[in-house]
Amino acid sequence: MAGVVAAKYVTDDAGMRIGVLIGIDEYHRILEDEEELASVRAYDAAKASGDGVIPFEQAVKEIENSS
Repeated sequence: MAGVVAAKYVTDDAGMRIGVLIGIDEYHRILEDEEELASVRAYDAAKASGDGVIPFEQAVKEIENSS
């Protein structure tokens, strides 16, 4: 995980924080991290499902036939 992030808070009229502004580079890093996390979760769910493994070619054929 990255280090300190410079962020500016958006506040309402009462001074309550309602949003945050971050730099575009940090935004892109967060998107990349989220995509990687989604992949890890999908992998973990697939491993936990107990479903059998099928060859890649068979999976492609099944997907093509279901369309």
